[in-house]
Amino acid sequence: MSLFIQAAHAAPETAGAAGLFGQILLPVAFFAIFYFLVIRPQSKRTKEHRAMVNALTVGSEIIFAGGLMGRIKAIEGDYAVVSLNNNTDVKVQRASVISVLPAGTIESV
Repeated sequence: MSLFIQAAHAAPETAGAAGLFGQILLPVAFFAIFYFLVIRPQSKRTKEHRAMVNALTVGSEIIFAGGLMGRIKAIEGDYAVVSLNNNTDVKVQRASVISVLPAGTIESV
């Protein structure tokens, strides 16, 4: 039977410091990859959205999370009154605004 199977021998432990370095380097590399691919872009998007919400003014044409478009009629703290058409106004959270449209996009309001 030993004709086809080689005997297994344990490798001698040559460098304990190199093994420790490899064990620490792998999680650090995973965290760095996770940071640059997930955490950093998400925080950048959050910062841009916060700046957009803070820049909302009366008369801005917006799309909010429900998919509806309208023009801001009034801003009341964390809420905005949005005019959807001539006789329909809704109150939405300013944070639910997903996009600000160029002026003149909505012509019927």
